[in-house]
Amino acid sequence: MEAPQYVAARVQQALAEDGRTHELGIRVDIRGDQLFLRGQVSGAEQRERLGQVAHEAAPELRLHNEIKVVDYSEPGEDERLD
Repeated sequence: MEAPQYVAARVQQALAEDGRTHELGIRVDIRGDQLFLRGQVSGAEQRERLGQVAHEAAPELRLHNEIKVVDYSEPGEDERLD
């Protein structure tokens, strides 16, 4: 069985390099046979694609997609450009 840090690195690389995702800001944690994805993305479709790519990279693990979908289109209070 592969060491968890190698599996995590493989999943992280897949998320960064796969044409469907190109995502660098996702944290990959592995505990036993559980794979956790954490971070923030701007759309539900991207969240689903990340889960799909992670599952393909490590199909032997149970996936927990804890990525939060954040709407970046609404500027926050501190981002006013007057």
